[in-house]
Amino acid sequence: MPDGQVVYAVGDIHGRADLLRAVIEKIDRDEVPTGSVKTVVYLGDYVDRGPESKAVIDLLIASQKAGARQHVIMGNHEEFLMRFLDDPVGSTSWLTYGGAETLLSYGVGMPPGVMTPEKLAKAAEDLLDKLDESGHLGFYRALEDAVVFGDYYFTHAGINPDQPIDQQTGESLRWIREPFLGHMGGYSHIVVHGHTITEEPVFRPNRIGIDTGAYHSGNLTCLRLEQNSYSIL
Repeated sequence: MPDGQVVYAVGDIHGRADLLRAVIEKIDRDEVPTGSVKTVVYLGDYVDRGPESKAVIDLLIASQKAGARQHVIMGNHEEFLMRFLDDPVGSTSWLTYGGAETLLSYGVGMPPGVMTPEKLAKAAEDLLDKLDESGHLGFYRALEDAVVFGDYYFTHAGINPDQPIDQQTGESLRWIREPFLGHMGGYSHIVVHGHTITEEPVFRPNRIGIDTGAYHSGNLTCLRLEQNSYSIL
């Protein structure tokens, strides 16, 4: 990590606005060396599963407006949400992977019974209206694929070990598990990622995984990195 830079990486939030508030407060209170700059990198999957997806996005936008230096990465669940807006009939599986909770958080209810194409199209239309009203649509469209600080490469899921780090696809960055997780060789950077749930953060020579299943475990992991050291905040 470059001298004078303290970076905080936050794992998958999944609708747990309560946990995000607590982490933001911890970061705000964390003492850093005089002259150091704090930057927060959110690793994606802000929505779905938990009950407060809309509130999570509200918090992230408010934090940015308040002057926080932050990078907000797109997770596979945000990609799924955007697919649903474009093709609700072809993206119905999103609803079973937490999308129904996201719809409810925006005040969009799914009518009972079989999900017909007409019902799905209406839900997507209503969600788009809510995203426009809340100012969230621009937020989702501006999400980043990855960001680099010093020797660290931050992204949602990981990278394809067979491709150079500057030639990764969005599919790999947001969806990959294997062969990334089992790869033992080195990369040009240490990859900091979420996406794959583990009970505790995973530290390997080539990667650090910090998705600790916040939506069901109540544990939202924040990794603190500065110069030649890292720790869990």
